[in-house]
Amino acid sequence: MSDQSVFIYSDKIENYRFNEHHPFNQVRVTLTKDLLLQSNLLQHTSIIKPRMATDEELALFHDRDYIQAVKDASKGKLSEDQAASYGIGTEDTPIFPNMHEASSLLVGGTLTAVDYVLEGKTTHALHLGGGLHHGFRGKASGFCIYNDTAVAIKYIQHKYNLKILYVDTDAHHGDGVQFAFYDDPKVCTFSIHETGRYLFPGTGNVYERGYGEGYGYSFNIPLDAFTEDESFIEAYETALNEIADFFKPDIIITQNGADAHHLDPLTHLSCSMKIYEAIPRLAHKIAHKYCMGKWIAVGGGGYDIWRVVPRAWGMVWTEMTEKSAIYQNPLPLEWIQNWQKKTKTPLPTTWFDDSQLMEPIPRRKEINEKNSITVQKALIPIRSSNAC
Repeated sequence: MSDQSVFIYSDKIENYRFNEHHPFNQVRVTLTKDLLLQSNLLQHTSIIKPRMATDEELALFHDRDYIQAVKDASKGKLSEDQAASYGIGTEDTPIFPNMHEASSLLVGGTLTAVDYVLEGKTTHALHLGGGLHHGFRGKASGFCIYNDTAVAIKYIQHKYNLKILYVDTDAHHGDGVQFAFYDDPKVCTFSIHETGRYLFPGTGNVYERGYGEGYGYSFNIPLDAFTEDESFIEAYETALNEIADFFKPDIIITQNGADAHHLDPLTHLSCSMKIYEAIPRLAHKIAHKYCMGKWIAVGGGGYDIWRVVPRAWGMVWTEMTEKSAIYQNPLPLEWIQNWQKKTKTPLPTTWFDDSQLMEPIPRRKEINEKNSITVQKALIPIRSSNAC
C-alpha cells in the first residue's frame, strides 16, 4: 500500500446547520479546504465526495426508533414532547429541515473514509465533517444528532473485524463514543479534555475505565482549566504512547476537536496552535508503528471558526501528507482576502500564534502538577500490569 491520503469533502456538509446564530458552523470545513488549496497542500484529485449512510448502517449503532424520530423531526412531524425525549429540539441541538439527510451525509463521509483506508485505496483519510462524538444510541446531545464515529467503529467491526484505537483530543469529553464501547475489549478509547467540573458533558473522570470485559480499555485525562501547551502535550504524548503500546491497535481513529485553543469561546483551556502540530504528529507515528499506516481522522468541536479551526485542521492534513515545512510560510494572501470579506474577525496571517498575545496563567505550576498526577492515575492499569 502506498502512503497516500484522501480528503473527504462536499459543500453539502454545510447543510448540517442548526441556525445562523448557533456556534456549530460547518463553514469551518470549507474554510479549511480553501486554506489547503490556496497553500498548494491539497490537490483536487485528492478530494473524495462523501456518500450518504443508509438506515441499515446508522442502525449498527443507533436505535431504529430514534432514526425514525430524526426523520420525522426533519419533516416537522414530531411533537415537542417526543422531540425532547430524543434530545432534539433543544437549545443545543435544535431541529432543522432535512436534518436526517444532513446528518446521514456526515456519517457517510466517515464511512467513506473507512472504506478508502481499509480497502487499500489510501493509507490515511481525513473527514473534517465528522467527529460528532456526543451522540448516543437513542438520543442527540451536544450539537450531535448521529454519532458518525460510533457508527464507523461498529462498521469496521462488522465488515473488517479489527481492533480500533479511538483518540479524542476535543476539549469536551468524548462521552458518546466511550460509552458506546464501554464493555468492548476490542475498542480502546482515549479522551484528553478539559475537566467536566466546568464544562459539558461533565463526564470523563480518570476513573471511568470501562465495564465488564471492557474494563481497562477506556482512558481519560481530564485537564485542569487554563492548561497550556507544555502540559497538554506532555500529558497527551505520555498517555498515548503507553496506551498504544498496551493495546497494539489494527487501526487508529482520531477525533480532532479544535476547541482547546485559548481563543475558543466555549472552553477554558489556554493552548495555542502548537498542540495542533503535536497531536497529529504522534497519531501519524502510532499509525505506522502499529497499524501499517491505517489512520482515519475526523473533525469535532471548534468554535473560533475563523482564526483557529482552519489552521488546526489544516495541520492534520499537512501531517498526513508530510508537508509541515509550509509552516515557515505566511498564510496565503488570497485566502485571507477572500474570507475577510465575510467576517469582522481579523484573520491570522501565520500558521502559529504570536505568543506575546497570550495572557500569562498565574496558576501554571499548580495546574501542571495537577495534570501530571492525573496522567499517573489514568495509566495505573497499564503500569500495574507491566510491573507484574
